[in-house]
Amino acid sequence: MVQYIGPDPLRSLYDAVQTLRREPSALPDGSRTAKLLAQGRARMARKVGEEAIEVAIEAMRGDRTALVMEAADLFYNLVVLLADLDISPDEILAELRRREIAFGIAEKLPKSDEGTASTVAPTNGVGKRAKR
Repeated sequence: MVQYIGPDPLRSLYDAVQTLRREPSALPDGSRTAKLLAQGRARMARKVGEEAIEVAIEAMRGDRTALVMEAADLFYNLVVLLADLDISPDEILAELRRREIAFGIAEKLPKSDEGTASTVAPTNGVGKRAKR
């Protein structure tokens, strides 16, 4: 298992994007971040979708190196989009933690008929739904 040691790169990227949003003149010419910020939120959202598709393709191909590269691209584009919406990585991590506490693991919440997660049964602590 690879373990990353050092400053949180997602937080560092988020903070850098937020700084650049406030000070566009600080962006170097040709910067991908500058281009994305200038193109607006719709383009940022499309880039997240495009990168997610590329991640899925590389996963299906089984190309580990390409998948790591595409996943990094996905993280980058998602962080730029989140920064544009003033949603910090800490908010995402807090939601994952909330799910872990409520359901045993930080899994994706199931859809309900009402469209809310409030009807989801808690887990037994190992990710399986507890019987009601």
